[in-house]
Amino acid sequence: MQNIGIQSVVTLVCYFIFTGAAFWALRALRFEKIIRRDHVQQAQLLVGLLAIVIGYLCSTFFLNFIDNARNLIFLFR
Repeated sequence: MQNIGIQSVVTLVCYFIFTGAAFWALRALRFEKIIRRDHVQQAQLLVGLLAIVIGYLCSTFFLNFIDNARNLIFLFR
C-alpha cells in the first residue's frame, strides 16, 4: 500500500516539474506577435494550458519510460 502512495507522490511531483519546465520554455516564445492586442488574457490562458498539456505529455512519457525500463528485468528472468 505504501508503494502506491510513493508512486502517486512521484507522479504528482513529476507532473509539476514538467509543467513548470514547459511554462518556463514557453515564456521564450513571442506570443504577442501572433495574438491580437485586445486578447492578452486569452493569450495568457493559452500559454498556461499549453504548458499543462506539454508538461503532462512529457511527464507521462518520462514515467512510462522509467516503468518500462524497470520491467525489462522480467524479460531476462
